[in-house]
Amino acid sequence: MRDYQKLEVWKKAHLMVLFVYSDVLPLFPPSEKYDLHSQVKRAAYSVPLNIVEGAGRNSDVDFARFLDMALGSCHEAEYACLLAKDLRYLSEEKHLEINSITNEVKAMLIGLLKRLRT
Repeated sequence: MRDYQKLEVWKKAHLMVLFVYSDVLPLFPPSEKYDLHSQVKRAAYSVPLNIVEGAGRNSDVDFARFLDMALGSCHEAEYACLLAKDLRYLSEEKHLEINSITNEVKAMLIGLLKRLRT
């Protein structure tokens, strides 16, 4: 078992979720509350939640499985934000900000997965 709060990838994923809540979701129209808004929110917070759940497991194999799920959620959030930009809910600048954060989390997850699997 690992202390997830000491993992840099969890810290960055947590900041990503805070950014989504504070800077991305408020830009969505009310008509998207139960659709794309909800999907972006769930995909974003799924990333650190999967890291936390995996950190509580007893083996590297189990931890890696949850990191894989976190990576999948990160890709989902990335696409949902691209869609939001293309629907003109997000400006190009805001999209670049969230995309940069998401790419950083993805790179950190991939790096940790590589270390676990070697």
